[in-house]
Amino acid sequence: MPLNLPDKLPAIDLLKEENIFVIDNSRASTQDIRPLKIVILNLMPLKITTETDLIRLLSNSPLQIEVSFMKLKSHTSKNTPIEHMKAFYRDFELIRNEKYDGMIITGAPVEHLEFEDVNYWDEIQDIFNWTRSHVTSTFYICWAAQAGLYHHYGIPKYQLDKKMFGIFEHHICEGFKQLPIFRGFDDVFFVPHSRHTEVRREDIEKHPELQIISESDDSGVHIVMARGGREFYVTGHSEYSPYTLDTEYRRDLGKGLPIDMPKNYYRDNDPEKGPLVRWRSVANLLFSNWMNYYVYQETPYDINLIK
Repeated sequence: MPLNLPDKLPAIDLLKEENIFVIDNSRASTQDIRPLKIVILNLMPLKITTETDLIRLLSNSPLQIEVSFMKLKSHTSKNTPIEHMKAFYRDFELIRNEKYDGMIITGAPVEHLEFEDVNYWDEIQDIFNWTRSHVTSTFYICWAAQAGLYHHYGIPKYQLDKKMFGIFEHHICEGFKQLPIFRGFDDVFFVPHSRHTEVRREDIEKHPELQIISESDDSGVHIVMARGGREFYVTGHSEYSPYTLDTEYRRDLGKGLPIDMPKNYYRDNDPEKGPLVRWRSVANLLFSNWMNYYVYQETPYDINLIK
């Protein structure tokens, strides 16, 4: 089934080149199908890149999905053309009365700040609260995962001595291998990480309503599930495209910043040989399982009945 996207979104042409079936709103409106409504709060600086990465994964499903984009009124993006933001993004205030089958909240480059010092903290707390009555399942990524755990459960984040940067081996925690979110997963799988802070198992275990369902011996807690799958907190970046870590590495080198080469990423640890991609299959499984088992099979047909 096709992915239903806003008319003229740049990702449409890029994904068609990859033989991904997408249609715009104009064509979708002629089809008598109740699509899943997914809203993305994109906090990443390079909006178009993140849009394309997420849409690529959402497309790997037989479900018809209608994707829309939310932005914060209290924050203005400096790295994306204002015309793009006006054309494809709506302020939270304009959609707070709408309901959605699923929501994705991305990471943000504000890890160095305490949560309360982030200039949009008040608004994002409002959004976090709103998801619990207006969204069937919410998927928090990286900084958003840390922020969501802090807001809802008081889980602190900790500064790392060195950036967690590279591709790390993960496993499913004991007792959770049969969860639908892990259908098709191997015993060991790989996930990209790129962050300066972490959440810790001992803090999360104090909350019986939180379940650590995936982790890594090297990069720590990976996925925390809450409310029976209505919330997933994911510390890694399965959505990253092959060269995202390379771009970050070369950017920081160019700025003269202290940065180690991403671990387990380049072929033979040689940046000139390019990345060895080992996470795309599990990324597709993660997002398609989330949409199928925790969104599609849980959300009511009448979207207004979400509560």
